[in-house]
Amino acid sequence: MAKLPRSPPRSKPLLRDESGQLQSRPIRKRNPAQPQLLFDPMPDRVEPALAALKTRAPAGNFGWEIKWDGYRLAVHIEPNGVRLLTRGGYDWVDRFPAIAEAARELGPTAMILDGEAVMLDEQGRSDFNLLQASLGADGRKSGNLTSPAILYAFDILYLDGHDLRGLDYQERRHLLEDALAGHEGAIRLSEEVDADPYALLEHACRLGVEGIVGKNRDSKYRSGRTGDWVKLKCVQSESFVIVGYEPSNGAFGGFASLLLAAYKGIDLVYVGSVGTGFKEAQSVQLRKMMEKLHWKRKQPPVPYSGKRQVMWLQPTLIAEVEYRAWTNDGKLRHSAYKGLRKVQDNADVYRIEDRDGDAWLVSG
Repeated sequence: MAKLPRSPPRSKPLLRDESGQLQSRPIRKRNPAQPQLLFDPMPDRVEPALAALKTRAPAGNFGWEIKWDGYRLAVHIEPNGVRLLTRGGYDWVDRFPAIAEAARELGPTAMILDGEAVMLDEQGRSDFNLLQASLGADGRKSGNLTSPAILYAFDILYLDGHDLRGLDYQERRHLLEDALAGHEGAIRLSEEVDADPYALLEHACRLGVEGIVGKNRDSKYRSGRTGDWVKLKCVQSESFVIVGYEPSNGAFGGFASLLLAAYKGIDLVYVGSVGTGFKEAQSVQLRKMMEKLHWKRKQPPVPYSGKRQVMWLQPTLIAEVEYRAWTNDGKLRHSAYKGLRKVQDNADVYRIEDRDGDAWLVSG
C-alpha cells in the first residue's frame, strides 16, 4: 500500500504568545575579532590653510585658480544643522542666509567645505567693497545685516565620517567636485585652471582680478602658512592696523589720512598712511569709531619721527589696504583704503621679516 504524502510542517509562531507584540532578538555583543568600520569624528573647528605671498610661481605640481576677495569661511554641514565659521571662529550662519540654505541642500551628507564668501560685480569679479556694504560695514549701518553673498568652495576637509586632511590635495579636489556636482546655487566650485601661472596671472590682471592662488596637488591639508598654498597678486592688498589719523576740517569725516602699522616680530611698526579710497559715509562712520579709541599714553603706539599732527589710537581697528609697492624705507606706495576687517574675520595683519639684509620682505 502506497504511503500517503506527509503534510508540510506548520510554521512555528514568531512568539509563543501569538497575540502579543512582536519583539526583536536581543542584540549580541560585538565579536572583538570582527573588524570595525573606520569613523572619524567631525572636527569642531579647523584652522585654515593660508597662502604665502610670492613674486614668482614655485616649481612643483601646482594647480592654479582665481584669488577671491572676500571672507574666508568653513562650512560645517552637520547632522544637527549648518555652521558657517569665520577665521575667528564665529558662526555667521545668520549673516549669509543664501550660503546657509545652499549648505542645507547639500545635506544630509556630513562635510566641511573650505571657501571664500564673496559678492560679485557686474563683470563677475569678487568685490570686497560690495561685500562690506552688504554686511553694513560701509558706514550706512553698524548693525548685523544679512548678505546675499555666495561661496566659492576650493577644498573639502571632511566627508561622511572621514577626515580628508590626510589626503593629497588632488584627491580632495576630486571629492569636492563630486560633492558639488549638480549644485550651482550660492555654493559654487572654485574652478582650477590648467594654464601656465604667468599667463594666467597676466590674464587675471587684465580682467581686474586681484590675483591667482596655487596649491600643491601632492600636499596634505595643513593649517597655517606652510608654503603648500601660494598667491601671486596683480595689486597688493593686505591688512594693517590703524594706529592714528591726521585731522582735517576740510575732509569727509574730519581726517585726511589714516596712519598704518604692521608687525615686525611682536612689535608694531609704522608703515605709512592711506588717504584715498574713502566714501563719505565710510569716513563719517570711521571717525565715530576712532573717537572712542584715542590713545591716552604719552608715547605713541608705534615709533614715529614724522612732523604732521596725529591723533593716536589704540591699535584695535584693522583696515584692508590696496597698494602698488614699498619705498626703500619701508613705507606703502600708492595706497588706497578698501574697508575695515571685522573682528570675527580674524584677518592676518601684515608681518615683516628682516632677512639677509633686506628690511622689508613679505612673510604674509
